Amino acid sequence: MTTTEAAPAIVPSFDTPGSEGRKLAIICSKGNLDMAYPGLILANAAVGEGVETHMFFTFWGFDIITKQTMGDLQFSFVGNTAMHPPGHSGMGVHHMLGALPGATKAATKMMKKQIAELDVPEVPEFLEMLTGSGVHMWACRMSADMNHLTEDDLYDGVEAIISASDFIELTEGAQLLFI
Repeated sequence: MTTTEAAPAIVPSFDTPGSEGRKLAIICSKGNLDMAYPGLILANAAVGEGVETHMFFTFWGFDIITKQTMGDLQFSFVGNTAMHPPGHSGMGVHHMLGALPGATKAATKMMKKQIAELDVPEVPEFLEMLTGSGVHMWACRMSADMNHLTEDDLYDGVEAIISASDFIELTEGAQLLFI
């Protein structure tokens, strides 16, 4: 029997000289409840570490920053083959059950309760916290035009509606996350 030694882990060091000036660009493309939080949480972590943080909301991600929808994001397990009750990874919930009347409402209520138990703010309050911390929020021009939305329809912390090209230019050299 032979044993193999594991390769050493590569751990990045962010406290090296020249690490200041780091940027993170997060593209939020989905507006359901379970896809809103990853971008918000990552933005919060980054700005907390002193990283210049930019968020770009496009397509259904617009629901996160649209005044009319941002407080009522939903969670559905339709199509989510990994869906299971919290703490029961081996006990799956068939995604077709999500098609039953009231399933989305129940799943949303369950997820919001779990998020609240962790003292994580709801989406509108989270956006407020992020803008207060210096996170830059941008709305996609094409998505705004497709949805017939203007800056008046969006969360007040959104700095502007800009093109994808403008966002790429603003975040030159940034680490990019697409959610």
